[in-house]
Amino acid sequence: MINQVCANSIRELQKLVRGELEKSSRSSRTRIVRISMEIENLLPLNWLIYRPRGGRIYWSGRDYDIEVAAFGEADCWYSTCATDLKELRSGLMDMLADCEHGVRYYGGIRFDLDREHEAHWNSFGSWRFVLPRFEIQRNSSTTLIICNLVLPKDQDQINLILDEVDGLNSLSQGTRLISKPIERSVRPGFQEWESMVSSALRSFQTTPLDKVVLARETAIDFSESLDPVSLIQQLKLITPNCFHFLFEPTLGEAFLGASPELLFRREGRSIESEAVAGTRPRGESDIDDARMIDELYRSAKEHREHEFVRISLLEEISRLAAHVTMDTQPSIMRLASERHLVSRLRAILLKKNTSLDVLEAVHPSPAVGGYPSDQSLDFIREQEPFDRGWYAGPVGWIGVNEAEFAVGIRSALASGTMIRLYSGAGIVRGSKPLDEWNEVEHKISDLAHVLGLFFSVDKSEFEYV
Repeated sequence: MINQVCANSIRELQKLVRGELEKSSRSSRTRIVRISMEIENLLPLNWLIYRPRGGRIYWSGRDYDIEVAAFGEADCWYSTCATDLKELRSGLMDMLADCEHGVRYYGGIRFDLDREHEAHWNSFGSWRFVLPRFEIQRNSSTTLIICNLVLPKDQDQINLILDEVDGLNSLSQGTRLISKPIERSVRPGFQEWESMVSSALRSFQTTPLDKVVLARETAIDFSESLDPVSLIQQLKLITPNCFHFLFEPTLGEAFLGASPELLFRREGRSIESEAVAGTRPRGESDIDDARMIDELYRSAKEHREHEFVRISLLEEISRLAAHVTMDTQPSIMRLASERHLVSRLRAILLKKNTSLDVLEAVHPSPAVGGYPSDQSLDFIREQEPFDRGWYAGPVGWIGVNEAEFAVGIRSALASGTMIRLYSGAGIVRGSKPLDEWNEVEHKISDLAHVLGLFFSVDKSEFEYV
């Protein structure tokens, strides 16, 4: 609920916005103006859930306490059919060229720009990056309410923008309880999955392919539409140490998830990234957990899967950066329900290279595609019976000499009454179809829990709990 203190801050923000828009000086040069006010006792997700559906964004980092809830569009870079990032590169670089620190475009990119879109991904496009009209940005010490203006364009719609600021005081909706599921379907089914894994194992013997990540889509239809902000609120509670994200480009369509995996982070010329591959579920007791970790460390198959990701990341970043350092041995990433092998990388980006250069170099990682990259993408296009869309693609934000992207895994697409859950498993020599199927099933367990579902691993059926 918007209290009186928050309402006062919003009124002060409106005055500042009016003052900026009514300035008599005009320039033909497009520029972004960021206006901010401190605001008290306002939690980003609690605010976001009361914004009108469509145009909502949420982002919280894994390793620090900043979270952002955003609504509306001051600027948007979007393509329905791009097969590369040239237009995005030129557009964002122009817009960010003279911006102040803190301006961010939030968005994502399809896993595979060359694959034909399925209809339920149309509103997300090949890529889509938004400068929000409004943001609530919160850290451990301060909460800001921010309005982004694009001048001189926004000077021609003063009354509309001032009405939008005033509308921040209104409450449009509450939390929607999740209804019961009606039907579940999976693509591929288990028999087709067995065939895909077997085909991959044969390819390892006869082609240069060494690893391929195969994925599955689990579609569940409910009796009523789902509120994605409610879902991300509940998902955050059970998935600590993850990136949490929500992108809702239009009414009734939202991509959300809790990803453990950093694609890369940039601050100035400093780059951080990591190789994550190799998985075991968390044990039911401390003793069982220690056994699982020891098993993960000792598994030649898991280390082989991890090494392809580590080598590829080191090679790609070394082409763009100097002073590259990377862990020589993997350590354990501890999540609420899983354990992974992780190797971390740090580097200094060469001056001539940009954040989008890094993004293009590290995506798709062998952690979500395979190794070598070209052969694995060809295999996925040929074998997978669905369009991944933004699943396993880069999601995050880009600003002035800074950026942060996670890998869009452990994710779901909410479309009206249907939600599609996505997960995958790395296939290498020694992989067994049933083991990999069970791993995929386990990886959607957090989202299933939020939806009030219990999955039977061996039957791929659900029960409502």
